[in-house]
Amino acid sequence: MKTTIEELVAFRTVVDAGSITAAAEQLGHTVSGISRALSRLEQKLDTTLLRRTTRRLELTEEGAAFLQRTRAILDAIDDAEEQMAARREQPAGRLRVNAASPFMLHAIVPLVPEFRKLYPQISLELDTDDLPIDLLERRTDIAIRIGPLRDSTLHARPLGTHRLRVLASPAYLEAHGKPRKVTDLADHALLGFTQPESLNRWPLRGENGIHGDEWPIAPTLAASSGETLRQLALAGAGIVCLADFMTAADRASGALVQVLAKETVDVRQPVNAVYYRNTQLSARITSFLDFLTQRMT
Repeated sequence: MKTTIEELVAFRTVVDAGSITAAAEQLGHTVSGISRALSRLEQKLDTTLLRRTTRRLELTEEGAAFLQRTRAILDAIDDAEEQMAARREQPAGRLRVNAASPFMLHAIVPLVPEFRKLYPQISLELDTDDLPIDLLERRTDIAIRIGPLRDSTLHARPLGTHRLRVLASPAYLEAHGKPRKVTDLADHALLGFTQPESLNRWPLRGENGIHGDEWPIAPTLAASSGETLRQLALAGAGIVCLADFMTAADRASGALVQVLAKETVDVRQPVNAVYYRNTQLSARITSFLDFLTQRMT
């Protein structure tokens, strides 16, 4: 049988307190409980640690040597616990965050300086993927997901929603004309996604309720990344449908303008931070989740 921490604590406290009775009072245990703990420890070590007399307790040579190691072990445990408490107060360590490239560039990267200032001991590792990943395989702590969640094994923290808009550059509209109704899109270059196909259903009402609140498009030019489509739209390559988090600055500057605004349905994509939660979340994860929630909701 292996020695327990409780037995080591009892041994150290008896020596420091000078008696079993005093040690029992300090630890809030019974005298018989402390005595049994010492006896078990000596049996496990197969040696006598303390000589007991009616007046005093005296360390044996083996007891003195073992006491030195006991103090080192218990001090190391105390130090580890203090470090964990400090990390809860000031989170530290590596934090791996994954998100699609556009969200990473436009939503997370601008917040990094502020987060680093608040939590200088957290080392951020930012990874980008435009397709879903396996969090465990990639050793990712938090992944940002846009749209409905499909993996029921993940826990999620909502970070808000972002509206979808149909946009084009002034240069494109000057060269090709502005669509006046949804059916006019058939005469335009449409920028869409290679996958998933759901992103090629734009939030537009057709004439006489055709297609309900979605208008499926056949992309003239397709890409896997929303950021690629944004750059194409800025370059005047066609009309695109993107979330507000990517295009807020472009719309503010006039680099992209909304088209078919009256026909556009107010569709918002949910944004979630997802993670596995098999045990208590570490302070570095909760600090990042709380930070994003405060800035984005």
